[in-house]
Amino acid sequence: MDLTAEAVKVLAVAVAVGVGSIGPGIAIGMIGKGAMDALGRNPEARGPISTNMILAIAFAEAVAIYVLIVAILLMFVV
Repeated sequence: MDLTAEAVKVLAVAVAVGVGSIGPGIAIGMIGKGAMDALGRNPEARGPISTNMILAIAFAEAVAIYVLIVAILLMFVV
């Protein structure tokens, strides 16, 4: 089996996106679970809990965006 440079590059992009998306996916799930638990205990605090949840999700999603940028750089620059 002969791996060319292009095949290795595509494989590196696939691995980077696959592995790099696991962390943000788990983090967003944990954030949602924590917010739902908090809303179940204190429904009156819906506003602050929702605001903080959305902000935390945005920070977790930023990691996935960084992974996408690295994958694009690997694909087109390297």
